[in-house]
Amino acid sequence: MHFTITRARDDDAERLCAIERAAVELFRGHVAWAAYSRLSLPVDTVRELIVRGLVWVASVDDEVVGFVCIDTFGGPHTAGIAEIDVLPAFGGHGIGAALLERACEWAREAGYERVDLGTLADVPWNAPFYAKHGFVVVDKHAPEFADALVRDRENGFPDHLRVFMSRPLAPLRSGDWTAWPAPAKLNLFLRIVGRRDDGYHELQTVFRLLDWGDEVRLRVRTDGVVARVAGPQGVPEDADLTVRAARLLASATGTTLGADIAVAKRIPMGGGLGGGSSDAASVLVGLNTLWGTGLDEDQLATLGLALGADVPVFVRGRSAWAEGVGERLSPMRLPRRWYVVVDPREHVPTAALFAAPELTRTAPRATISSFVSGDSAENAFEPVVRARHPRVAAALDWLGGFGHARLSGSGGCVFLETRTHEAALGVASRCPGGFTAHVAAGVDPSPLHAARERIEARGIVSFDG
Repeated sequence: MHFTITRARDDDAERLCAIERAAVELFRGHVAWAAYSRLSLPVDTVRELIVRGLVWVASVDDEVVGFVCIDTFGGPHTAGIAEIDVLPAFGGHGIGAALLERACEWAREAGYERVDLGTLADVPWNAPFYAKHGFVVVDKHAPEFADALVRDRENGFPDHLRVFMSRPLAPLRSGDWTAWPAPAKLNLFLRIVGRRDDGYHELQTVFRLLDWGDEVRLRVRTDGVVARVAGPQGVPEDADLTVRAARLLASATGTTLGADIAVAKRIPMGGGLGGGSSDAASVLVGLNTLWGTGLDEDQLATLGLALGADVPVFVRGRSAWAEGVGERLSPMRLPRRWYVVVDPREHVPTAALFAAPELTRTAPRATISSFVSGDSAENAFEPVVRARHPRVAAALDWLGGFGHARLSGSGGCVFLETRTHEAALGVASRCPGGFTAHVAAGVDPSPLHAARERIEARGIVSFDG
């Protein structure tokens, strides 16, 4: 049977939940049936994992017949199999094995040391299946499994049959693909307070990094060539910020190494979420690690500024108060918050906004205190965008029905801050057709820094430059 494995799409979520329910029927008559019959995979959870790139699907003749979800909450060096299911009618054809291998390969590329899972010892397609694919039973009473063990018992799984298993992942080697997150950002407020002699505008803003974004994959080459294998449509390779970042780093350090670059875009282009800048920062941080070029954070941030004003905040990897053109950064400790990010699917050209005669360019300077108190929460671009881009205006109006909706950067994405994950999910679930809503958490430090630490800890050895 021929099948393909790809990353899941946003509209796959309900189909995957239906596959999970069909697969659960195989447990009817088992002692664990009572637990399985009352549990189901929440569609909101599946959607969140999909938008984070943590779900892969198997398709036969364009029909999705199986899937695997990874979670990354088990510790800094451990990934977990959250769910893996194949429609019973398609079992026995190697689909589950291929999905499992793809998930483990991604975890290895992302620098994780092992993959864990919980399963049943006496079911042939559970523990015996995983044992054939390199998983071994581990002590389920070990501290790292404490939370999972409590959840299992709360859900009523038979303790004497439930086992935890782990698979160690092979070390990364020179020339392997590696996976680097490129998180999105929000501007929690944005003022233009003047214009410099060189024509650039003086800004004040607060950057908030999110736990959601693009993925940049990097592979070292020995021939010095920087090549884009996959990237954003409509952007010539030589104009792509990721390619420019790699070439800039090579020129600055004199390395003779090159790289293949593949970007999986999830951040909308022209959305004010910093996708291109974040991708470039991930290339700088990633290749500095893989090439062994040894630049420190300040040096990387300086290189990044030559590519774009937002690149340094992604290099430094912390939410920050920013001034100048956005490059003078003061790290800020922000409270834990969740965000509903709405994409109206309307591209907003930044240059046209800066040139708009109605744009306010001489606002009084804000202070960190005025931001914290809530007195500084506006975005200078919002009135201009509202007047020129009706879809963005409609998204702001809809989201504003739930609280203080704001424009991020120069738009067109808009967002709402909430205090709880559940509140954000509730708003996102009501998103009208024609818009796309994602739920993301504010995060510090950046997931890019966590990836660098994982991959450095794995001891990857670069080619000699």
